[in-house]
Amino acid sequence: MIWSLVGGLVLTSHAGAPFYVPVPTGLHQLDITEENVLTAGKVELGKQLFFDPRLSRDNSTSCASCHDAAKGWSNGSKYGVGVGGRKGSRNVPTLINVAYQDHLFWDGRAQSLEQQVYFPAASKDEMDLSLDEAAARLNKISGYRQQFEEEFSGPATAERIAKCIASFERTIVAANSPFDRFRTGDISALSPSARRGHDVFFFRSNCAFCHNGPNLTDGKFHNTGVGMELPSPDMGRFAVNENNELERGAFKTPTLRDISRTAPYMHDGSLETLEEVVEFYSRGGRMNPYLDEMISSILMSEQDKADLVVFLTEGLKSDSYSIPDPPRLSE
Repeated sequence: MIWSLVGGLVLTSHAGAPFYVPVPTGLHQLDITEENVLTAGKVELGKQLFFDPRLSRDNSTSCASCHDAAKGWSNGSKYGVGVGGRKGSRNVPTLINVAYQDHLFWDGRAQSLEQQVYFPAASKDEMDLSLDEAAARLNKISGYRQQFEEEFSGPATAERIAKCIASFERTIVAANSPFDRFRTGDISALSPSARRGHDVFFFRSNCAFCHNGPNLTDGKFHNTGVGMELPSPDMGRFAVNENNELERGAFKTPTLRDISRTAPYMHDGSLETLEEVVEFYSRGGRMNPYLDEMISSILMSEQDKADLVVFLTEGLKSDSYSIPDPPRLSE
């Protein structure tokens, strides 16, 4: 059974009273499976867990350490940094509108938000604490014991932790940008420069081949040539799906919503500004044997490039974007 939540996420509390998280203009209804129906209790508990560093081996790192709302739900750095200051090898993906994605991580190795939670928890370079170990810790904390009992009629488990964190992540939604208002008929929503950039994006380049739909991503995997000049390049999606040679060096198309908040860019954080990103694609990416057929050079003037950057920054910045206050953690 699928719960279709129209006009907003309807979260039911224990008492049955609805709790609403509005879905802003530009996004479609979100379908939630009955395996993890959203409730206010799960969202609140998930928010605490998301911000709680006690879910890491040395009590230093939380989900919010890398996914900082003040930095576009990323971390503002080239790579993620986990317990003991250990650095990862990929840029931290934003969580903006993550509920609308069918594949998680740059290589798409998780197919649900619940499944996604397990990976950073157990990773030696991230939190280095399995969800089973985390559950054992939480069950020694009276506040968490009470909350899990109220929500699940039982103690914390790995599965319940994953459900709660995934529920909170489903509330991280942003849209209602000048672009959305422009598309619904408000011609004045985009500045003249942003409108010219809009036309470059949709009509005079191949940007929209991959960045399309409500979340401005096709959710697919493409080799753009980033990092392929290295002696041992990151193989991306191919490491997950070794049956498809065309996915060597391919990475998931990221959302462009609020892209100005999430620098640096690309799966390896190698491009620091949107100007660099536009220049990279104008040259047709980086040539390699697996370069996606969608990637080719784009004839743009310097004014075109500047206007495109204005569209990406001004035009796609969501009015509904918010930075939540950190929750009080259970004791």
